[in-house]
Amino acid sequence: MKPFFELRIYQINPGKIDEWVKFIEEIIIPFQITKGMVINGSFVMESSDEFSLTDGERLLTTTPKGNTYVWIRRFENTEQKKKLYKAVYESEEWINNIAPRVAELIDRNSIVIHNLSSTPHSLMA
Repeated sequence: MKPFFELRIYQINPGKIDEWVKFIEEIIIPFQITKGMVINGSFVMESSDEFSLTDGERLLTTTPKGNTYVWIRRFENTEQKKKLYKAVYESEEWINNIAPRVAELIDRNSIVIHNLSSTPHSLMA
């Protein structure tokens, strides 16, 4: 299996987006990097655009999404992903210090994870 990306989408609890961004950038991402994770990007989703075609006219609907957070991690293969998940999510630091704070900031039931493979001309490979 070739390298792949994990696109993770979270709904942040109302009024907590700034706190979440600070926490993930200052604590979670540096911690995960020390365990071997490769983080390719971290984003706040400002809005989503949806296109439709009605009576031959192309319409655009924009929906604000200020409480949505997206990030991208890269893995060499599924075995590496399993190894890194274990190193991160089963560590004492994660269990005792990080996970309780995560639970305060995000809706854990909203987490969506997409596993993506790059196409031949993708800049991310």
